[in-house]
Amino acid sequence: MEALFLLIALAAVFGAVAYPAMRRRRLGQGHRDGVRGFTQALDPSAGYGFVPSDQLDVRLPGPDRELVEALEETQRGQEWEPVARLLAFTGDEYELRWQRVQSLAGAAAMELARSREPARSRELGAPGTGTFGADASGPGASGPGGARDAVSFSKDFSRQEPSPQQDARWLRDWRAQQPRDPGGAQVYAQFLVFQALAEPGGSDDRRIILEEARNVAHDAAELDPADPTPHLTELFIARHLEYREADFESLWSSVRRLAPDHMGAHLAALPYWSAKWAGSKEQADAFARTAASHAPEGTLLPALPLFAAYDHLPEVNMVRGLYQSEEIAQAIEAAEFAVDQVEDDHPVRPHVLHLLVWFLVRAERYAEALEALAAVDGHVGAVPWVDEGDPAAAYAAYRALAVAGYESTGGARTPH
Repeated sequence: MEALFLLIALAAVFGAVAYPAMRRRRLGQGHRDGVRGFTQALDPSAGYGFVPSDQLDVRLPGPDRELVEALEETQRGQEWEPVARLLAFTGDEYELRWQRVQSLAGAAAMELARSREPARSRELGAPGTGTFGADASGPGASGPGGARDAVSFSKDFSRQEPSPQQDARWLRDWRAQQPRDPGGAQVYAQFLVFQALAEPGGSDDRRIILEEARNVAHDAAELDPADPTPHLTELFIARHLEYREADFESLWSSVRRLAPDHMGAHLAALPYWSAKWAGSKEQADAFARTAASHAPEGTLLPALPLFAAYDHLPEVNMVRGLYQSEEIAQAIEAAEFAVDQVEDDHPVRPHVLHLLVWFLVRAERYAEALEALAAVDGHVGAVPWVDEGDPAAAYAAYRALAVAGYESTGGARTPH
């Protein structure tokens, strides 16, 4: 997958490479329209305690009230101090820090784009963004699309019409006034990645901005040598600058030394080894299986093969029972094991749960799908929903299918 981190908002606003309309992972247009009508006719929120479809939050994969409040305060006054304090208080919670850095950078990129093209941005839609793994051709999306490179990149945190004065100057001021603040440098480096991915693929401008992003990421790493976050930003840069395997391995060694069990880091590295980038399905599977097999108890790494499987599904599925195959079944079970081994508030846990819902529904394991939905319902800014033009509608459709499938196989409606 293109990493669970860059999101669809970036692709939509900047015109990055879009997924084909009939993409294998997406529902076909006719099927999608039918499911949307079905979803409206059978709203599972009524009997299961789910959040109504029109209230689903597309900004993040799971709740982060502190982030939303700090960002809204920063955007209202264009003052960087609230988000700087947020990252300072986040400290060495590196999984959470990485997602917050992506979210802040993505929000700044969206804010700047909307200030420059307000009419076009409004036309394209307010929601948008997304962990782990943002360009449309590369984690940005989980796959080759930039939609997921910013897994936490929010489409519109404030949910209000931006004023012309809201042009992300808070980020420029933060970097200029506090050049020794590692948080500001980390956010700015990731912001530059998003800016680069707004440029045409292969253009000189894209490469120049990516190289600048790499320089800022190196500066950020020097400001806080123990923090792996700047190296994760470079993992995205490495794909787009086409690092040689030896150079990527050297970078990955630095990440592993600092944070060997960082799920976000593995999700950011996985796409490099995929068939869409420098590797192959076999290399991506090997990377995922190795990480999972060496994972200590209490980490999410056993779920990594599920993301590798998602990123290498066939364009056209001609195999009946593909999602009930041994390979997929083992990946699902490993992911379920992983989410059960970590705390409920693990910042990357929602990403795994969202992907589990997708696979479980397709595998017709509806009772398990409902369990995952109960744990993650309400926020939909994650793969695989961000691979769709309308993440909330895609999620609601699968949720409705899970309910219908569960009840059609004898399940009793029990509100949670």
